[in-house]
Amino acid sequence: MFGIFSSCKDSKKTNEETVSTTAVDSSGTATKWWAGSNVYEVNLRQYSKAGTIGEFAKNLPRLKEMGVEILWFMPITPIGIEGRKENEQQMGSYYAVRNYTAFNEDYGTLDDWKAFVKQAQGMGFKVITDWVANHSAPDNHWVKEHPEFYAKDSTGKMYGPFDWTDVRKLDYSSRVLRDSMIAAMQFWLSQTGIDGFRCDVAAEVPMDFWKECIATLKAGKPGIFMLAEADKPELHAAGFDVTYGWQAMHAMKELYTGKYKLGQFDSVMNQGIKDFPENAARLFFTTNHDENSWNGTEYEKFGNAAKAFAVLTQTFDQSIPLIYSGQELPNKKRLKFFVKDTIPWNGKYEMASFYKTLLSLRKSNPALNYDAGYKRLASTRNDAVYAYVREKEGRKVVVVMNLSKQGQKFKVTDPVINGEPMNIFMGVNEKISDQHEFSIEPWGYIVYDYR
Repeated sequence: MFGIFSSCKDSKKTNEETVSTTAVDSSGTATKWWAGSNVYEVNLRQYSKAGTIGEFAKNLPRLKEMGVEILWFMPITPIGIEGRKENEQQMGSYYAVRNYTAFNEDYGTLDDWKAFVKQAQGMGFKVITDWVANHSAPDNHWVKEHPEFYAKDSTGKMYGPFDWTDVRKLDYSSRVLRDSMIAAMQFWLSQTGIDGFRCDVAAEVPMDFWKECIATLKAGKPGIFMLAEADKPELHAAGFDVTYGWQAMHAMKELYTGKYKLGQFDSVMNQGIKDFPENAARLFFTTNHDENSWNGTEYEKFGNAAKAFAVLTQTFDQSIPLIYSGQELPNKKRLKFFVKDTIPWNGKYEMASFYKTLLSLRKSNPALNYDAGYKRLASTRNDAVYAYVREKEGRKVVVVMNLSKQGQKFKVTDPVINGEPMNIFMGVNEKISDQHEFSIEPWGYIVYDYR
């Protein structure tokens, strides 16, 4: 039997960061600078016809206005030529690294990148880059200079993991490789001033390496942001700040297609909370570069539930939400992965106000910090209605969603909702109580800000 109600969670968390990595909230408690932040994934190749960092910089003012805070760039290192996917005349995979300490010539120069980082940080952004520690391109200079850095099959031949024929897997039994990888990451931190890394297929790299690596990086530059592309709880013990919430995204799809009932969906969401440490933050999303290219846009996967699930990613327990390049358009096109395939910008940014409303709330109300308290709220239609409260520092946010294909009339029967909160999408205060009858359309949502 699947549970209906989520456990209530205390908003107080263990914080092991040094003072320089934290701020102090109004209650005097240390908190991580990114606790209520968000991530915007930049697909630089597909962002503009030019595909350069200089061209992307023109978007900073509008992204700032939308509320974006952390800019994550897909790999900015040069791409291997040997064995490129499609063919060697195409652009290949961003994740086939030809040189760990160089800037991709298609995007500009290293000086262009340094200037961009300074500009973005001057506007209040944080900048992180994708880091590929699991494998390199077959024409990376390490292949010839340090063949001991690479894993070998039974015949002594280097190979790529999975079916990735355009890369070669690295072997972390080499002490020199470990030192070299850490040094390469330190290069980007010290020489270009970035604020951290999103680490590709992090669970495929030994945990003891990450523990050593992250401790070394944070000792040299406290407060950096470390995001792991994996949903393994042990990555938090290794030093990562945020891990991927893959299971949440998959559960959204199963709910929308009818494979899951709402109780099953809630059980998956609860399990994600229970399986991870108390101080864990999770990256929640409806799409990203992999999902868009290989599995379809959020509109293909979620149809008219796409906005409701986006609300969930922005407001759920543990969440640091992700917005992918073009979601503010909205982009309803699958972007090709290995070749040039530009986002079809039209200058309208029709979803920007939707995201701005949510990002502004996250910024102004600590109840949406990843470590705020969380409780699912009972309703008279628990089979269709997903309602929950987030609380921290005396502030509160209540989210009420109809996660079904039929309109619903119901009451939320927990008195925690009583009051006159702001309906953030309507821009008006509403008097509600546990006796109030809601009427919400299929896949509809309401977000209340209690001030």
